[in-house]
Amino acid sequence: MKFLLRHAVIAGLAGVMLAAGMARAEKADQDKPVNIEADRVSVDDQKKMQTFEGNVQLKKGTLVIRAARIVVTQDDNGYQRGVATGGANGLASFRQKREGLDEYIDGEAERIEHDAKAEKTEFFNRARVRSGRDEVRGQFISYNALTENYFVTSGPNGTRAKPGSSERVRAVIQPKDKSSGAAAQSPADTAPALKGAENLSPHKEAAQ
Repeated sequence: MKFLLRHAVIAGLAGVMLAAGMARAEKADQDKPVNIEADRVSVDDQKKMQTFEGNVQLKKGTLVIRAARIVVTQDDNGYQRGVATGGANGLASFRQKREGLDEYIDGEAERIEHDAKAEKTEFFNRARVRSGRDEVRGQFISYNALTENYFVTSGPNGTRAKPGSSERVRAVIQPKDKSSGAAAQSPADTAPALKGAENLSPHKEAAQ
C-alpha cells in the first residue's frame, strides 16, 4: 500500500464529508485530527478507493459522521468524492457545530454524497437537513456550497413524486423580525434561513 495515497485519502475523507456541514462550519475543525472507527477497512490503491464498513464513525473536531458504510474515491487531480450509506434506521447522518455559535447543523438520508470538486452535497431518500431552527425534508436534497442554495424535490434523484403520491417537500422556515429583518429568535439560534433553488415552499415541489 502506498503510504502517501493512504494518507491523502484518509485525510480527504474528512475533507470530503466536512463540506456536508454546509454554512459556516466550525473553522477549527479543519486543523483537528481525523478519527475513524469501523469493523472493516479495505483499500484499493489502483482505483484510489477506501471502503469503511460496519458501524462506521468518523470524528474530526465537532464533526461527527455515522453510517454503515463510507466509500471515498480520489481522482487524478486529488479531488475526493465520498459516499455514506446506511446506519441507524437505515440512515447515514452527520452533525457539526457552526462557527461562533452554540448550535449545530445536522442532516440524514439513506445516502449522502459529496463531490469536493463541485462543492456539492446530495442527500438521497428520506432526506432531512436542519440549520439552526430551519429545516427542510424531501426525497432528494442538493446543496451547492458555492451558491449556498438548496434544491429539494418530492421524488427520488431530483424528480417530482408521481401524481397521487403522499410525498411532499416540507420545510420549516422561521419568521423574520419585522423591526430588524432578523429572525425572531435568541442569539444562539441566529442561523440563516434555508434558501430554495426555485422559491422553495412546503406546498410547491421543485423539479429539475
